[in-house]
Amino acid sequence: MATNILMPALSPTMTEGTLARWLKKEGDAIKAGDIIAEIETDKATMEVEAVDEGILGKIVVADGTEGVKVNDVIAVLVEEGEEAPKEAAPSPSGSPALEGVKEAGGKVAGAPEQPVPPPASKAEAPKPAPAPAASGDRVFASPLARRMAQQAGIELAAVTGSGPQGRIVKADVEAAMNRPAAPKRDAAPVTAEAGKPASAPAPKPAAAPNITAPHTAVPNSSMRKVIARRLTESKTTVPHFYVAMDFEIDALLKLRADLNAQSPKEGAGAFKLSVNDLIIKACAVALRRHPGVNAAWTDEAILQFQDVDISVAVAIPDGLITPIVKGADRKGLATISNEMKDLGARAKSGKLKPEEFQGGGFSISNMGMYGVSFFSAIINPPQAAILAVGAGEQRPVVRNGALAIATVMTCQLSADHRVVDGALGAEFMATLKGLIENPLSLML
Repeated sequence: MATNILMPALSPTMTEGTLARWLKKEGDAIKAGDIIAEIETDKATMEVEAVDEGILGKIVVADGTEGVKVNDVIAVLVEEGEEAPKEAAPSPSGSPALEGVKEAGGKVAGAPEQPVPPPASKAEAPKPAPAPAASGDRVFASPLARRMAQQAGIELAAVTGSGPQGRIVKADVEAAMNRPAAPKRDAAPVTAEAGKPASAPAPKPAAAPNITAPHTAVPNSSMRKVIARRLTESKTTVPHFYVAMDFEIDALLKLRADLNAQSPKEGAGAFKLSVNDLIIKACAVALRRHPGVNAAWTDEAILQFQDVDISVAVAIPDGLITPIVKGADRKGLATISNEMKDLGARAKSGKLKPEEFQGGGFSISNMGMYGVSFFSAIINPPQAAILAVGAGEQRPVVRNGALAIATVMTCQLSADHRVVDGALGAEFMATLKGLIENPLSLML
């Protein structure tokens, strides 16, 4: 029986992508786990992995095709001896025939997240969602759904999947997390979408300005549209507050220079520490001491992350991306430095795996290398905080009643007031100040 292979959704925000190239051709035998194609998204190039066995009977979407919608049929898989259909069946009747997607050379990153189907009309009774597809005791779920369920303490076996073949996706876990209890008498109606804070109705988009001055129209890329939507959402629905402190970094700069001088010139043990590497480590230690900052908001509970995974903003041609240094509190400075260099290089070439930039519990945005002395960063939901790091510069300071000169760096914490109270934000920054001004403690 012919099986449609559909365009997968590689992230919850993806609606279309580019089918970069096919790695199999029509007539090739395909086994479960074979890499069959590469797909470009707004942030990375992913490999598509087959789960079914058969023959690639027909390629529907050719190499290099842009704007392929999620769930469009891209190819048809047939059985041995079966003739390939002349036309692919409509997408809804097909089976994705995909186990997951992954970055070139990487591991499986996740199954496609499917858009929520439109509500049934009044004349139609809603159909029950399919039960999660399982084999023995296995419950099929995307990696993001598994992580969310684990953090929220939800049993996946009790969640009904709405993805292909009953696969549990992000929306299913969010619905389980935010399933309301029986409403109390006189309770206000629930107005918030599952998993999102209640907010005022979104304003209608402003009419395009009537610009008559000479100009060049630069079309918005998919990444730019995602950035615009997410940051607008964050700034309008998350109650930001800010805590700024000046850190003297002369001792940190000396430690960095001493450690770099001891690094082998080349080989596996070579490293070259940056100021940002030490800030990542300092933030990781401070987050471990203040777990309330390493958290996320939901309507039912504040989720405190067990791991200290730090997202670091990296500028790329179309915008920015935040690769993650995972378990940063448990890693040495040399490891953090080498990981960050690798992540940054692959971020700029669009070769990050989804799990390398999706997630994280805390963000750092450093614009010191551009000479920026102070700025306010916008929180990256669902995280509860982000640290804005300015340039280190020589400034006058007063010590024991006398004027002196020190290298000073201004950092500002932007925090979600639903999760982080003012005192907690101040305590976190005071701890961070102590770690940065006495950096030998980072070596313990």
